[in-house]
Amino acid sequence: LALLLAAQTALATIYATNPVASTTFTGGQTATISWEDDGTSPSLTQIGNASVGIYAGNSQQQTLLQMIIGSVNVATTASIQFTVDPTIGPNSNAYFIRFTALTVKDTTNPTYPYEQFSARFTMTGMTGTFNASVQAQINGATGAAAVPGASSIAPVSQTSTHPASNTPSPTASGAKTNATAAAKSAA
Repeated sequence: LALLLAAQTALATIYATNPVASTTFTGGQTATISWEDDGTSPSLTQIGNASVGIYAGNSQQQTLLQMIIGSVNVATTASIQFTVDPTIGPNSNAYFIRFTALTVKDTTNPTYPYEQFSARFTMTGMTGTFNASVQAQINGATGAAAVPGASSIAPVSQTSTHPASNTPSPTASGAKTNATAAAKSAA
């Protein structure tokens, strides 16, 4: 399974250089998200504008906890600084960044937008909790309905569901992940 997940991420072009698995963001503090093009198709130029947010969940369902930016051109911008909202969840290593293209569709399932994920990373100094639906997603359950108010920023909280075949695992660190690293992060 880990090798399959690594193969799925090999097609991605947005490679998150921060956060990585060893990154820790602190609630209430400034943090930086950065990325680069891994040289495969679609290019960052083709992807263009994307939204960027902090999510929790699994490879089939993710819940938006904090919207970082609703639209950024990933080809002309390489990093974003923002303040971590400490109320979006507890101290945990269950967080990841999701990039969602605003116009480009997933090539394997055009029903969904093109997406890419960072590695899971740790957040400390947090004061919130995950509701039962988000915790079920983190634990690997699928089909859990989104509960309004999954985060303290209720208007941007949303759960999205994807077939397992088209969504890279948020445990993978991005396009440059090799099978060994993916196997370690999935363990």
